[in-house]
Amino acid sequence: MGELATETQFHVLAVDDSIIDRKLIERLLKTSSYQVTVVDSGVKALEYLGLIEDDSGSNDSTRRNPHPHEVEVNLIITDYCMPGITGYDLLIKIKESTSLRDIPVVIMSSENVQSRINSCLEKGAQEFFLKPVQQSDVNKLRPHLFRGKA
Repeated sequence: MGELATETQFHVLAVDDSIIDRKLIERLLKTSSYQVTVVDSGVKALEYLGLIEDDSGSNDSTRRNPHPHEVEVNLIITDYCMPGITGYDLLIKIKESTSLRDIPVVIMSSENVQSRINSCLEKGAQEFFLKPVQQSDVNKLRPHLFRGKA
């Protein structure tokens, strides 16, 4: 088992509009030896995953990263409440995508609203973490990562 851990570094896409929460989740994930990519919006997450094109017409993200799936994403952790595309919307779009629907999605929120938690879990979220996310929460991710690899 230790051999597998050294061979496989899981890649997590972390999505949060709050810089403080992004830094916290990035640090917790890196402490657990995950490779982490952080973005600050649902739109940027969809662009990174290749679900939408960058419409700006400029030479930036689509030119720099013409093959967004070169780096495989093993898990997505996203804030629920974000402007534009919410974490819930992001979850729906990922689960509707034939190429991405098997990627485990974890939702985070500072609000403990049971109906919100239930709807996210019903739509396919693996976990729902209350903020601030703790190391004990991050430890719950590993079984989902291995399931995604199988």
